[in-house]
Amino acid sequence: MRKLKVFIYINLALAAVFSFLCVSFHRDISVLAFPLAILFTAALFYVTVILLLRKKEFRHLGMVRRFFQYEPFVFISAFVIQRAGEKGCPYPLDLAAALVWVAIMILSFVILFFLSEKRFGKVCPEWAAYMEEHPKKVYHGIKRVGIEAAEWVDALVQAVFTIVLLNIFVFQLYEIPSESMVSTFLIGDRVAVGKTLSGPKFPLSDVGLPYIQNYDRGDIVVFRNPHYSDDRKNEVKTFMSQFVYMLTLTFVKTNTDEYGNQKADPLVKRVVGLPGEQLMLMDGNLYARTANSEFRQISSDNGWAVWNLNALPAATKQKVKYFPISQEAYNDTLQVEEERRNLDLESAKLECMSLSNRFAKVAMGAEGASGENFISTDDLMVYGLQSLSSRTISRLLTMDGGADWFNHFMNDWYSGLGDLNRYTEKGSVVGSSLVGGDLYTDSRFRLNLMFKLTLGRIMVRSGELLSNNADGLQLSSDTYLDEQVEVLKRLVNYVVRMDQRNMGLFPANDSSGNPSYIPENCYFMMGDNRYNSSDMRHSYEQTLEPLYSGDKYSVTYYTNLAPQYVNRSKILGKASLRIWPLSRFGSPGKKNN
Repeated sequence: MRKLKVFIYINLALAAVFSFLCVSFHRDISVLAFPLAILFTAALFYVTVILLLRKKEFRHLGMVRRFFQYEPFVFISAFVIQRAGEKGCPYPLDLAAALVWVAIMILSFVILFFLSEKRFGKVCPEWAAYMEEHPKKVYHGIKRVGIEAAEWVDALVQAVFTIVLLNIFVFQLYEIPSESMVSTFLIGDRVAVGKTLSGPKFPLSDVGLPYIQNYDRGDIVVFRNPHYSDDRKNEVKTFMSQFVYMLTLTFVKTNTDEYGNQKADPLVKRVVGLPGEQLMLMDGNLYARTANSEFRQISSDNGWAVWNLNALPAATKQKVKYFPISQEAYNDTLQVEEERRNLDLESAKLECMSLSNRFAKVAMGAEGASGENFISTDDLMVYGLQSLSSRTISRLLTMDGGADWFNHFMNDWYSGLGDLNRYTEKGSVVGSSLVGGDLYTDSRFRLNLMFKLTLGRIMVRSGELLSNNADGLQLSSDTYLDEQVEVLKRLVNYVVRMDQRNMGLFPANDSSGNPSYIPENCYFMMGDNRYNSSDMRHSYEQTLEPLYSGDKYSVTYYTNLAPQYVNRSKILGKASLRIWPLSRFGSPGKKNN
């Protein structure tokens, strides 16, 4: 009994210390933390010291147990409430409160061990005698129903708090909400995420366990979505939504953005880029280099990246809801990339000069006039090129300066490049053989040129037909025009999906052209289902950009490509075990299943 008393008094002393650590002088919700903690401490003192130890009213032993069962939950709630205000708390205060809470939790477990029915009779003989004299009452009817209902509520509340604590510090069950990780994960799969080694923190603070876990390429991790604000207000909302989610048995999801849409947070993706690396994604192949090595293709990435869902096994395809690209479109993608790689720039230059001369012969406007505004930036967006009207072409043919604009459009791209024969995409990732110095920039340069050649052929052919008084029917039935329009469609469809398949140097080189690398303790993640994954390659906003910034007359497109790395502090842990469905139970591993 003496040990029990010592533990109880130490626990009460720590509870009092914790309560005073919860004092807040801000006019917000944080002021409620101290009253909650001190009132609970006072009640705990009354039921343990006054009723149990001094008066020895053993009939209240069940209530005493309840107080110690709830003690860690009440104080962690006070911890969160104090930090839910606008100002938060300084790190030393967070650290002190966290350490005291840990000590309180350990002591409450020890005290509950002594207070168990089997143990307490040995600790306190008076309790054993009391039990013999006062056997447990058996209730019937409404009273019994009420007691059992209260016990169920009590069990549920304790279970929710326990699960929340387990989710914070030990492991979390995560339900896959999208198809971004097909075929490794499907919608509705549930995975267990180990968190203890990943440096979990006390809610709304930077105090927690140390980082022990390192991540390798291919590891599947769950992490906080860096696209969302991590200010205090959003952190409080995220924590409370998680609590409500557990309290309602996962039925109520309140973690929404300012528009009321469910947040994609946290995310589950695969680590593909490591600290000290610079990356590039081209034609579906991942390349990486370090300060001590040249670019090399990461062949392991091809083992889990899925570009063509149509090639999956039939059993897996039946479970996939959305196919972002058809087999035909995927074949067109490969064809466009092959044509881009094989594009001969010197031959393209000669064709551009020829097309410009042919257009000048049928143009009726005066020479020398400025034609810069004939075709606007909006007209050169790839999404509208297919509908470039005969009226626009007629304007170029008839207005002064039209031929001049067409000449600039077709020929300005090679200005300053020198000998075009020295440029090739074959064999290099970076270097002087690539326009712009890297494979990604060179590929966009070539795509822009492929658009120019196709548009030039369409404009010249249409101009020659119009100059010969062709009508709309003749234009629409011309075989050559139809062929070039189909080529244009393939190019447009490719660019629409281009930012899912390609990514430039990341991190980008500095202003002097020197390579930059992913910082220490930071990682880059992508989803396996590359055409259907909003991951660290993309932002949630789009900007209008030229395909090739070195060409004033470049075609343009909307892009949301804005890659970013993720600090390990945002990583919640590894997705180490798939627990549902049972038919695919097991570790997801580093390869497709």
